[in-house]
Amino acid sequence: MADAPHESTSGGVTDQDDWRKRYWKKNLRLMVSLLAVWFVVSYGFGILLIEPLNTIEILGFPLGLWFAQQGSIITFVILILIYALRMDRIDDEFGVSERGEDGERR
Repeated sequence: MADAPHESTSGGVTDQDDWRKRYWKKNLRLMVSLLAVWFVVSYGFGILLIEPLNTIEILGFPLGLWFAQQGSIITFVILILIYALRMDRIDDEFGVSERGEDGERR
């Protein structure tokens, strides 16, 4: 079991486990920030601020209604794309990318 945790002689965590904790911390920070953006757009703009936003019209449609109906869905799809691209960079940074030595996907 190469992935089993190894304890050092001092009883601490080794470098092998340290990179996993840093990797997970970056992943978690990215997820929380993207979910916060989605929450603000879907709940904040689509529910809490719908009345003030409805005073603004774009192409004849109230902005609050647009956020409630389409904006949160479009934002979610964009956030998925951002997550995939950022995780690709984080994977490269930690050497766990799904690419081969030639840079192509496996």
